[in-house]
Amino acid sequence: MMSPILQPVMALALWTFVMWAWMYATRIPAVRASGAPMNPEATAAEFNAAIPPRVRWKADNYNHLHEQPTVFYAVALTLALAGAGAGLNLWLAWAYVAIRVAHSLIQALGNVILVRFAVFNVGSVVLLALALRAAWVVFS
Repeated sequence: MMSPILQPVMALALWTFVMWAWMYATRIPAVRASGAPMNPEATAAEFNAAIPPRVRWKADNYNHLHEQPTVFYAVALTLALAGAGAGLNLWLAWAYVAIRVAHSLIQALGNVILVRFAVFNVGSVVLLALALRAAWVVFS
């Protein structure tokens, strides 16, 4: 039987590809409009200086979706393998996914740092609770 916690895992993985598409849908036209040469010796900072911040925010968020969420994937897969991917663990997993989607939208649309930071911290606490519950399952 498939563990229900795999649903939020796949939802976050698919959301990552939504951000990937959004990043390129804005980045490619911005790079073309900037007229910046595609210099392989240019630094990331030089490249980023050539495109508007509103475009960079999507790329920044896409990168962020490859950072802390990797812990979520490991924890959720551990819970799935341990047969503990339902109930409160499932609710926490869906809450984490919803918070990460909100974080993406905040960063990509307006990037209000204090709001984004607060949402990130709430997500971190939810992920910590999920990790502690997974640790309890694994170590008891």
